[in-house]
Amino acid sequence: MKFLARIYITSKEGVNNPEGLAIKGGLENLGYNGVEEVNSGKYIELKLNGDLNELQSREKIEEMCKRLLANMVIEQYRFDLEQID
Repeated sequence: MKFLARIYITSKEGVNNPEGLAIKGGLENLGYNGVEEVNSGKYIELKLNGDLNELQSREKIEEMCKRLLANMVIEQYRFDLEQID
């Protein structure tokens, strides 16, 4: 089976997010004053070949996130896994 992983990485609660603050400021400058907080991050899509089953694919994505894709000190992640093909 082949899988598509959609990975969402954002700053942990309480961690300074300068990009989010800049986006919030820009929105306020455009008149969008109802935005309380912006937490920007990264979105990554990975396609996995058919060598792994769903459980193995989830384990590999967890490992990739912890070892490279997310900075576990200041970021958190979550992902969705969808079977394709």
